[in-house]
Amino acid sequence: MSQFFYVHPDNPQKRLMKQAAEIINKGGVVIYPTDSGYALGCGIDNKRALERICHIRDLCKKHNFTLVCKDLAEIAVYARVENAAYRMLKNNTPGAYTFIFKSTKDLPKRLMNPSKRTIGIRIPDNAIALALLEELDTPLMTTSLILPGKNTTEFDPEEIRDQLEHQVDLIINGGYLGEAPTTVIDLSEDEVVISREGAGDLTPFL
Repeated sequence: MSQFFYVHPDNPQKRLMKQAAEIINKGGVVIYPTDSGYALGCGIDNKRALERICHIRDLCKKHNFTLVCKDLAEIAVYARVENAAYRMLKNNTPGAYTFIFKSTKDLPKRLMNPSKRTIGIRIPDNAIALALLEELDTPLMTTSLILPGKNTTEFDPEEIRDQLEHQVDLIINGGYLGEAPTTVIDLSEDEVVISREGAGDLTPFL
């Protein structure tokens, strides 16, 4: 059975964020709040935790995974970002966007799209998510908590607990959230491609 933390949405308790980071560093799978509903997360180097997330969401190996980062400096380690794309990132993060880039050699192969060699990157506009990333001091492998058969993210932490408390190690209750997943912007090629319309405003990319 998973642990269940009640965390203040604006002023996350550092003690709880430290405990959450320890769970992740020990190979745990966590459910945490973002600015686009709840998400599943694990350490980027933990193969078993990634397999557990794929099982929960019924994902195939071609799924585009995402690294949630605390700032732009972390992004450059794992994604190849050209100058124009960097300016776009700087102007629109943190926010409810996932940006798709070609990956660098530092990214574990199991996280990149096998055919396109890409990775999703995002910086969430959520105090709890950012506090967790600060404690981890490394990006978090993540995917929106969209359960099989649904197309919206889970938003009610108590319902999430009822459904998944035996499948994850920690659920962070950050209150009720929106159901729309991130807007996905593909910057892996020369043109800007909107792959999915979601919570983020499309205006800056049109």
